[in-house]
Amino acid sequence: MRAGRIAQAWADQKVVREIMVFLHSHGVGTARAVRIFKTYGNDAVQVMAENPYRLARDIRGIGFRTADAIAARLGIEATAMIRLRAGINYALLEASGEGHCGLPTAELLKLAGELLAVERPDETGATRREPLGPAVIQAALDLELSEGSVVADTLAGEGAIFLAHLHRDERRIAEALQELAQGAPPWGTINAERAISWVEQRLGLELATSQKAAVELALASKLLVITGGPGVGKTTLINAILRILAAKKLRIQLCAPTGRAAKRMAEATGLEAKTIHRLLEFDPAAYGFRRGPELPLECDLLVVDETSMVDVPLMSSLLAAIPPEAALLLVGDVDQLPSVGPGQVLADVIASGSVAVARLTEVFRQAASSRIITTAHAINAGTIPDLRPPSEGATTDFYFLPAETPEQAVALILKVVGERIPARFGFDPIGQVQVLCPMARGGCGSRSLNIELQQLLNPDPVEQVERFGWRFAPGDKVMQIANDYEKEVFNGDVGTIDAIDADSSELGVLFPTSEAGVQGSRLVVYGWGELDHLVPAYACTIHKSQGSEYPAVVIPLLIQHYAMLQRNLVYTGLTRGKQLVVLVGQKKALAMAVKNHLGRRRYTKLAEWLLPADAITAAVSFLPATL
Repeated sequence: MRAGRIAQAWADQKVVREIMVFLHSHGVGTARAVRIFKTYGNDAVQVMAENPYRLARDIRGIGFRTADAIAARLGIEATAMIRLRAGINYALLEASGEGHCGLPTAELLKLAGELLAVERPDETGATRREPLGPAVIQAALDLELSEGSVVADTLAGEGAIFLAHLHRDERRIAEALQELAQGAPPWGTINAERAISWVEQRLGLELATSQKAAVELALASKLLVITGGPGVGKTTLINAILRILAAKKLRIQLCAPTGRAAKRMAEATGLEAKTIHRLLEFDPAAYGFRRGPELPLECDLLVVDETSMVDVPLMSSLLAAIPPEAALLLVGDVDQLPSVGPGQVLADVIASGSVAVARLTEVFRQAASSRIITTAHAINAGTIPDLRPPSEGATTDFYFLPAETPEQAVALILKVVGERIPARFGFDPIGQVQVLCPMARGGCGSRSLNIELQQLLNPDPVEQVERFGWRFAPGDKVMQIANDYEKEVFNGDVGTIDAIDADSSELGVLFPTSEAGVQGSRLVVYGWGELDHLVPAYACTIHKSQGSEYPAVVIPLLIQHYAMLQRNLVYTGLTRGKQLVVLVGQKKALAMAVKNHLGRRRYTKLAEWLLPADAITAAVSFLPATL
C-alpha cells in the first residue's frame, strides 16, 4: 500500500510539474498554480487553454484581470465574444459579492465596459486604458440573455440584468412566503389568553404587553417575523412560543446560518439547534442539499434565528425543504448588517409589508442597566451615545478610549488586549477577547492588527509554517474563510491550531463543537496547500463576526475607515460584545457612522415580488407603551 501511495505521489508530482510549467509560462505564480491544480486536477491545462476566464469564476483569489492577462498570452482578442461575455458575468458576480442580485442595465454596461477596457497608445506614446463602448458589450449581453445565464427584468421600473440563479431564487422565496402567509397554522386554534397565562407560570415570569401581543400573533400565524435589538426580550418571547407549541406535541426544529449562532440558539432555548446546512443535509459529492421538495424536513414548525445573515440562495433552499403543512418563524435583528452573500432577505420581507411582523423595541429594565445595550440603541436611533468614562472606581461594560491616529490606536489596542482587559476583567486575551474592525485594509484594519496581535500573544512558537502571506503556529487563533463541506468547516468558523506536522506537511486545528448541549472540540487537518482557507483570527472584520458573541470586544473606529463607517456596521459590532465593549478611536468617526444610516443600497427584487398589487398589508409593529 505504501509503495502504491509513493508511485501515485510521483505520478501526481509529474502532472503537477507539467501544469506548473504551463502556468508559469503564462505568468501564473506558484501559489495560484497550486489553487488551479487543486480545482481542476489533471484537466487544468485543458480548461485554461479552452477558457481561461473560468479561473476568475472558479478560483478564489484570481480576478478578471489575472484571467484576462492569461487569455491575452493565449492569443484571445480584446473583442472576442468569449472575453466580452466573461466580463459581463464577472461584473455581475462581483456585484453579487457586494450583496446585489442584479444591476440596472446601464450600470452593468458601464461596469463591464471599464472591466473590459483595452490598453491603447495615446499621442505621446504612453498607453492608457480605454473602456469598450456599450454597443459592443450589448451584443455580448444579448447572447448571454439568449442562452439564459442572465435574465432581463426591472428594478423599481428601470431595466435591470440578473444572474439567472439569483433571479430564480428570489422569485421562489417570494412564492413560498406568500403561500405560507396565506395559510393556517398546523396547530389549529389556540386560546392565546389561556396559553399566555399557562406559559407565564411555567417560565416564572410575566410577559410584557408587547410580548403577549407577539405570542398571540405567533399562535394565529403560519408565518411570522420577530425582529428587535438587544435587551428587548426576543429570547424570552421565543421561549414562550416554543413552550406553548411543544406542549401541543408539535415537531419543532431550530436552525441558524452559522455554527456559532446555532450554538447560542441551543443554549438560549434548551433545544437542539442545527446550522441550516446541517439541517438540510448538505451532500459534498452532489454539491447540493438532500432535503428539498422530494425529501422535506420532518417538522410542524421551523424556527430560523439570525435571519438577517441568510442570503438569497440559502433561504431559497431552506424554504424548498419546508413541508406544506409546517409553519415558519423567522427571528433576527433587521438593523444589523445584511447577509454577506447576495440579497437582504429579512429587510425585504419586512419592507414589503405583506408578512406579519412583531417588532420589539422596548428595552427591559435589567437590560437598560447595560451601557453596551443603551449605547447600541442610541446609535441605532441616530444619536451620539454618552462616551464619558465611568466615575472613579466604578466599572461599566462599555468604554470609549480616544486615539487620533492609526498608530495611536494600534498601540492602545495592543495594550488594552494584552494587559488592561486581562488584568481588570480576567478575560483570556486569545480565547475571550475579539478585535472587530470595520475593514480588512489599512493600519487599523484586521490584516495589520492580526500581525501585531499574533506577535504580541503568540510571539515565539517552537514550530511554525509560513504560507499565503501568513504565519501559522500552535496556539494561534484562526478563522476558516471559505466553506469546506468535506471537512465540515464553514466560512467564519474559528478554531485554534493544535499542532504542526512538518514531515507530512500538515497542521491540525481544533474547532469547538456543541452536540446535544455538550461542549467539545473536533480536530480538522489541513495540508499546507490548503492553508489559503485559514487566516489568523485575533482580529476580524465586523462582517465576519455576524452571528457570534464574545465576552469582550475591542473595536477601532477611525476616519480612515470612512468607506465603511455605517450605522448598521457599528451597531452590529457593538452587539457582538456580551460583557465588555471597548471603542478605540475618534469621536468624529463614530459621528460619521451614526449619521450614515442609509448604508449601501442592494439591488434586489424580493420586496417587489412580495407586494402584488392587491396585497393586504399584514405588518404589525409593537412599540413601547411610553416613549
